[in-house]
Amino acid sequence: MDENPSSKRWLPLEANPDVMNQFLWGLGLPVEEAECYDVYGLDDELLEMVPKPVLAVVFLFPITPESEAERVKEDSIKKDVSSKVYFMKQTVGNACGTIGLLHAVGNFTSEIKLSEGSFLERFFKSTTNMDALERAAFLENDREMEVAHSVAASAGETEASDNVDTHFICFTCVDGALYELDGRRSGPVCHGISSPSTLLQDATKVIKQIIQKTPDSVNFNVMAISKNSGGTY
Repeated sequence: MDENPSSKRWLPLEANPDVMNQFLWGLGLPVEEAECYDVYGLDDELLEMVPKPVLAVVFLFPITPESEAERVKEDSIKKDVSSKVYFMKQTVGNACGTIGLLHAVGNFTSEIKLSEGSFLERFFKSTTNMDALERAAFLENDREMEVAHSVAASAGETEASDNVDTHFICFTCVDGALYELDGRRSGPVCHGISSPSTLLQDATKVIKQIIQKTPDSVNFNVMAISKNSGGTY
């Protein structure tokens, strides 16, 4: 889903850890460093099954008129956020899955080692000092990422269509706070105190609030990107 689309539209990514993993690993996140996992439920017992430590949470939810109105209202309120948060806007249609993954990796690069010379390493080095819109333009004009996204979008189990009403966002912990990162919003949204060890539980509380606003929908999906034990943490 997108807010201010350019003429460019991509096919949406499927909410599938296998698809996300192949995508991220191919772009330069080493297999031994981190991996996407399904979160099968939001109660404590099922959350305990998710491999730790969790570096980021990716959430897919349905866009509704009510959620849109709430987003516009919240975006009108100026908020203070840490300058350490890596955030970018979304200008390409249906790029929210890729934006969500870039938000995830961009905020845990200090915890993992990207493959030297890889797309992800080059992307974050190039965009470190850019603002959110400059990063969006950089992504929009990056042919390598567009091809990688297209391959990943066609690798899912369901037929890809560019007509979707769902949207990916990311939750991450930066500077001791939980941040919701959504390229359609004006900036990062802070949800209060958090820590790497409580990130999944803290994100779950926010996710439950979002789900409760659309209780009849089944178009929700939660994935965690966790540090693999083979890496250094």
